[in-house]
Amino acid sequence: MISTQEKVFNYAILTAVAVGVLFPVAWIIGVAVSPNPTGTLDLSSPHWGNFATAWAQADFTQYLKSSLIISGGVVAVSTVLAVMSGYAFGVLGVAGEKWLFPLLLVGLMVPMETIIVPLYYDFLAYGLTDTYKGIILAHTGLGVSFGAFWMRAAFRAVPPALTESAEIDGANSWTQLWRIHLPIAKPAVITFVLLSFMWTWNDYFLSLIMVSDPGHQPMTLGLGAFSNRYAVQDNLLSAGAVLISVPIVVLYMFFQRQFIRGMLSGAVRE
Repeated sequence: MISTQEKVFNYAILTAVAVGVLFPVAWIIGVAVSPNPTGTLDLSSPHWGNFATAWAQADFTQYLKSSLIISGGVVAVSTVLAVMSGYAFGVLGVAGEKWLFPLLLVGLMVPMETIIVPLYYDFLAYGLTDTYKGIILAHTGLGVSFGAFWMRAAFRAVPPALTESAEIDGANSWTQLWRIHLPIAKPAVITFVLLSFMWTWNDYFLSLIMVSDPGHQPMTLGLGAFSNRYAVQDNLLSAGAVLISVPIVVLYMFFQRQFIRGMLSGAVRE
């Protein structure tokens, strides 16, 4: 039984953490609508037009198109690979699984910075730099290890009795995947989709190395170019940063329950 003092202490800690997290966000939003370009918070006469000005001056329309193509492609390919590999390792049992799965997980322990130089030259040799398919392939390859681990754990949490009953009824492996495992693991799949989209959308370093053509650069690089041109206009820079974060916030608001269920369910158990 939790005492009243413990409850007060817990709520005080949670409140302090929430304030520490939300204060910078509120400050950035405040600066974004401030008429003062020096970054001073001035809410006496909010300029909501700063968002439209930042969008137009940074030419975010083209960057948004690139971000949607890259993030959408990565999410689609990564999700298919994650489901297939997770089902193979978690349910079907592939030959040499005890060696192949740990080898696959090595990708989780290798920092991207250690492989980015040889990766760039490999992609350059095959003509994959400055292309959508190249950056999508790079993001997908770097995330396949986590996807296999995540979905394997989710599928292993499905009660074996359901699989056995389906086998008795004559269901093959594909039917079991679509009719049993995927519906049960739906929160884990949605969580993986959101994480994959968020990581790809927020990426700056990989895109900076692989994409130099402004016509194929995502919004994060667009904000970087915008900051170089308008370094003294902090209110417009803040408005641009807020615009980039909007899709992530909107997706989380729509799928927050599924996201939390995926994080707390059997998707994190072995």
